[in-house]
Amino acid sequence: MRIVLVGPPGAGKGTQARRLVEEYGVPHLSTGDMLRAAVEAETGIGRKVKETMANGGLVPDQLVIAAVIERISQADAARGFVLDGFPRTMAQAVSFDDLLDTEGLALDHVVELKADQNVLLDRIVTRAREAREQGGAVRPDDNHETLKARIHAYNEQTAPLVDYYRSRNILRSVDGLQPVEVVASDVFRAIGQGRSVI
Repeated sequence: MRIVLVGPPGAGKGTQARRLVEEYGVPHLSTGDMLRAAVEAETGIGRKVKETMANGGLVPDQLVIAAVIERISQADAARGFVLDGFPRTMAQAVSFDDLLDTEGLALDHVVELKADQNVLLDRIVTRAREAREQGGAVRPDDNHETLKARIHAYNEQTAPLVDYYRSRNILRSVDGLQPVEVVASDVFRAIGQGRSVI
């Protein structure tokens, strides 16, 4: 089961990714983790990534995609994977699909977690305030201005992927603002598993 989760920041992609990983026994892939692992393992891609990062540059799409392809070729991803936060741009999506195709693979599902962005802003600000009040850790990006910037970047760069995947007939949309268990049930239903987790 090869699944990509898309949706604005705070929509619950990480939470739902963990549920999918538990259900299917496939890895949850994070591009940041993959790039760090490639650098640590000193693979060919890892050496290029390390050099780019050492020079203060952003890792180019082709290297990010190559790291993803390298990672999904490992044994634990043979039965599939859950990608959350990748692809982020149309260029990444098209290149990733082309590379999957050359490997004889394809995505099974892209699940969009839809959420009103004003509600997300309120949710994140409330989460940060409650964490502070309880003496807990507050994520550095859990503030109104940073989240607004992240949502703007999502709308500019990532939101167009929704139409791209819809045109390929693999997009399923779920209301991400429902209670977590309801969202999880809807996600499983959307990918045709009909599994109820409520």
